[in-house]
Amino acid sequence: MLKRVLSGSVAAVFILFGIGSAPAQPPAAGGSGRGGRGPQAPPIVSPEVSADRHITFRINAPNAQNVRVTGGDIPNNGQGAVATKGANGVWEATVGPLEPGAYRYNFNVDGISVVDPRNAAISESLSNVSSLVVVPGSDNFDTKDVPHGAVASVTYYSTALKKFRRMHVYTPPGYENGKDKYPVFYLLHGAGDNDDAWTSVGRAGFIFDNLIAAKKAKPMIVIMPAGHTQNSMGGRGAGAAAVPGAPAPPDEFTQDFLTDLMPYAESHYRIITDRAHRAIAGLSMGGSQTLNIAIPHLDKFSYIGVFSSGLLGSFGGGRGGAAPAPDLSAGPTPWETQHLAELDNAAWKKGLKLVWFSTGKDDTLITTSRATVEVLNKHGFNASFRDSPGAHTWLNWRNYLVEFTPQLFQ
Repeated sequence: MLKRVLSGSVAAVFILFGIGSAPAQPPAAGGSGRGGRGPQAPPIVSPEVSADRHITFRINAPNAQNVRVTGGDIPNNGQGAVATKGANGVWEATVGPLEPGAYRYNFNVDGISVVDPRNAAISESLSNVSSLVVVPGSDNFDTKDVPHGAVASVTYYSTALKKFRRMHVYTPPGYENGKDKYPVFYLLHGAGDNDDAWTSVGRAGFIFDNLIAAKKAKPMIVIMPAGHTQNSMGGRGAGAAAVPGAPAPPDEFTQDFLTDLMPYAESHYRIITDRAHRAIAGLSMGGSQTLNIAIPHLDKFSYIGVFSSGLLGSFGGGRGGAAPAPDLSAGPTPWETQHLAELDNAAWKKGLKLVWFSTGKDDTLITTSRATVEVLNKHGFNASFRDSPGAHTWLNWRNYLVEFTPQLFQ
C-alpha cells in the first residue's frame, strides 16, 4: 500500500521539496558516500518517542518553506504542530506529553500532506493513508511478551453489493494449530475509516492478546468489516429516507452483512454459530450500524455494544454540534415505529445478555447516546450507559473495547 502511494504523485512531492534521501548521483572517482554515489541526506530518526511520552517528528525537506505535523488523534494539535528547520535542511517538531496509545499523523509540507518517509508504520482510512506512532505505557494495548493471535486481511465477494469487499479477521493464539471452535465478535469502525482502523490505530489485536493472556477475556474470533457502502449514510441505515415521506432505500451495509459477510465468516472460520456465542459492537457510525443490524435481528446476537453513538439521525444534532435533549414523551421516533415488533418481542429479549453504551462527556453525540438508551429501556431492554472523560476520539474507543470485551461469553 505504501509503495503504491509513493510511486505516484506523492513521490513527485518528495522530489519537489527535497524530502527524504537525496537522489542517487552518478559515481564519481574518489566520491564519498555509499558506493561513491555522492552526498546523502542527513541521518534522521522519525518519529522518536521519549521516556516522558513526548514525540519528536523529523523530515528532510531542504526546499520547503513551511512544515507542520498534522493529526486529529493528537490532542490539542489544532492546525498542526509547527516544525522548525535546521541548518541541515531537517525540519523538527515535538508534541506531548501524550497518553499511551496509537496516533495517526502526516507532514504538511507547504500545503501538501505527505506520510513520514522514515516511518514504515501506517494506518488506512477510507480515502487516505497516515503514518502511525505508538506511545507505550498501557497495560492493555502495548505489545507484550504474551501469546499472540493473528490478523488477516480477507477479501470476499458480496452478492448483495455485486463487488469484492474486504474485512480484517483476528484469530486467537493457537487457532492455526487447533480444532476448537470459538465465539465470534463483529467489531465495526466509524465514518471515514475502513476495516484496517481497529487493528492499526485501534490496537485491537494487541488488546485481545493481552486480555486473553490475563484471562480477562475468552478466546474469540473477531471480524472487522468495511462499513462504508454507496448509501451507508453515516450509519443511519434503513429508516433514513433521502426525501421526507419517501420509502427509505435498502440499507446496503446490513444487506451485505447478513447476506454475505456473516455467512462467509462463519463458514470459513471455526466459529460457534448460535446466538449465545455471537456479539456485535461498533464506534460512531459503526455503533449506529450495530443497532440497525442487531435490533431487527435480535435472535442472532446476545451481546451488543455501542461506542460514542446511538440512533444517528433520530434525534437531531451530530458531530458538528450537540443534539438538544429530545422530548421522547412526544411519541415514538420513526425508527421506533419501523422496528416496534422487534423492540417489543419478549421472546427475543430472553437470550439477550448485554446492551452496553459508553460515550465521552465532551462528545457532541452524548445526548443521542442517552436518548437511544432511554428508547431501548422504554421497550424493556436493560441497556446500560456510562459516560467517560473525553470526546469523540480513539483515546476513548480503545478503552471502551478494553471494558466491553471481558463481558462477552462469560
